[in-house]
Amino acid sequence: MSSGAASDRVVRTVAVIGGGVAGIAAAVRAAESGWRVILLESSGRLGGRAGSFDDVRSGLELDVGQHVVLGCCTNILELYDRLGVLDQLDWQNTLWFARGAGAFDALSITPWIPAPLHALPSFARMRLLRLGEKWSISRALLAILRLGPKGRVAWQGRPFGEFLSQHRQSARAVECFWDPIVLSACNLSCARCEATHALKVVDEGLLAHPFAGALGVSRVPLSQLYGATESIITQAGGEVRFGTTAKALAFDGARITGVVCDDGVIPVQAVITALPPDRLARLCSDTLRAKDKRLANLERFLFSPILGVHLAFRRRVMTTPNLALPTRLTHWLFSHDAPTNDGCVQRVSAVVSSAEAWIGLSESAITERVLADLRWAIPECRNEDLLWSRPILERHATFAGVPGIESIRPRARTEAGDLRGGVENLFLGGEWTDTGWPSTMEGAARSGFAAATACTNSTSGVAADLPPATLVRWARLLSN
Repeated sequence: MSSGAASDRVVRTVAVIGGGVAGIAAAVRAAESGWRVILLESSGRLGGRAGSFDDVRSGLELDVGQHVVLGCCTNILELYDRLGVLDQLDWQNTLWFARGAGAFDALSITPWIPAPLHALPSFARMRLLRLGEKWSISRALLAILRLGPKGRVAWQGRPFGEFLSQHRQSARAVECFWDPIVLSACNLSCARCEATHALKVVDEGLLAHPFAGALGVSRVPLSQLYGATESIITQAGGEVRFGTTAKALAFDGARITGVVCDDGVIPVQAVITALPPDRLARLCSDTLRAKDKRLANLERFLFSPILGVHLAFRRRVMTTPNLALPTRLTHWLFSHDAPTNDGCVQRVSAVVSSAEAWIGLSESAITERVLADLRWAIPECRNEDLLWSRPILERHATFAGVPGIESIRPRARTEAGDLRGGVENLFLGGEWTDTGWPSTMEGAARSGFAAATACTNSTSGVAADLPPATLVRWARLLSN
């Protein structure tokens, strides 16, 4: 009897549905907590919307879209640490802004200047902005700093454009400064974006900590970052099932008993869903949705598209690692040194956020629009320098973080005392859940960690935020 003590331990099984960032984070955390994880992914590789694919035209593995992390994204960085790939990130301390005709401004972190003043010298030198615009932007930044997390609550349910209007930001200041930042982080313009999302990004990404705004870009195709996931899961007794699509959640009226797939039912003790809300809705019966109020608003979530365009050039056309294009249809450019056998010397990833106006355009029309914006920023770039282009439109790239969205984002677990009860072994992940973040990889990782922690009752939890700098804390204390 005594010799079997360790082997007699009951190992519980959890199905994690969806192999994007949220699902990977949930699966890794659950496996580390001693659970047997069955990770179900309908495609042949991990990463989802933050992954990569084999492009038959170019013969390369291309990212679905350009994704970056900020220094303030503590949970996606913890996930990368768990997967052993932190060294695959290149860190950039400068954001470059194009003024047209080959002129650029640098918004840089000065390491020896304390936050929130660490970018002030370079901001003061920006020629893109007029002196009056710099003063008005500085006043708005100070107001955001003073608000802090507690003050942001008063702006919930209102558009960020209203905040900017109240703080007298001109249309040009919005177009040249605020929109490039908010579009890249929230995938909506300032006029459409939930104010608390934009306020959080500006406060915690630009102001609160000197490392917060550092930009991390993967030097390898994104799906390669997740390579250790399968070994972590299998070493804990679990498995990753690629090419397996969940069809429904088996529900007995009180608990989830399994996941219905093409090849049968997988019996489990718990389920973590890491799917977008529209796909989750297809798995849930009316009986299940009536039982758990977290599932009531799945159809109310809208989506915002992102267009990514991979451009391969015969010579180096970009001299900066990133470049914002204020006032243009294309919003950001990222350069990648990627010599290939076809003569490509540099690849450029162009990003168009909130890309509704581009839907329906042909690939040639998309390429010409992006090249026109690139020539506006870098006149020496010529059409004949282009080897090939590959536009990728992700229609459901992010949930639309519009005003009012926070009131319907569900928590990972059902809460005691819910009027409609809930399903205690169903846990919700995905960046659209109640993470406190806009639709980002950081929000996805947070949701996965939160769902797995709730499922396994582990103490790991969600990674702590970067602590605000001393001057930031004092500014908030003095303003309250």
